[in-house]
Amino acid sequence: MPNHPRICVFCGSADGADPVYAQTAKELGQRIAAAGMGLVYGGATVGLMGVLADAVIAGGAEVIGVMPDVLMDREIAHRGVTHFHVVKTMHERKALMYDRADAFIALPGGYGTLDEFIEIVTWAQLKLHQKPCILINTNGYYDGLLAFLDHAMSQGFLKPEKPQADSGSRRLSIRARHRTKPMEGTRNQTTAR
Repeated sequence: MPNHPRICVFCGSADGADPVYAQTAKELGQRIAAAGMGLVYGGATVGLMGVLADAVIAGGAEVIGVMPDVLMDREIAHRGVTHFHVVKTMHERKALMYDRADAFIALPGGYGTLDEFIEIVTWAQLKLHQKPCILINTNGYYDGLLAFLDHAMSQGFLKPEKPQADSGSRRLSIRARHRTKPMEGTRNQTTAR
């Protein structure tokens, strides 16, 4: 492991309809670099992934990209990262990203973002890791997902964790929902543990 923490960020390969999504990705990248941390991400140069990686690179921090070879033909690989890994499958991608990261963050994205983040949260629920998992709910982007998780808990498919002594927030499944100081343009952030 490096002598600095690495944050794995799952996010879209598109910019999204609202410029606030790209602004949030840029600000997160700047904060990662300013904190002396490294970034692990999906390796693309497009969308929120590209904005995020460019901000970390501009801040002089380490960036590790991980991309399955099936996506290499689309010419979206970011060539300016510190380390770039080409893997055979999406499963290998997720395993390598997990292995290189000390914490996980999800910004807005589509199916891939949801797949990656939910799998990491599931691994935490199964006690396969204790790394922090953070969902950044920019402009309420994940409100529908959070409502679904609330519903799943009310229907008995997700179980609430015991509250932690230092947490005055409501516990839902394996995440703590609370308000933090939002980044510019975000409505709230949700933390999963």
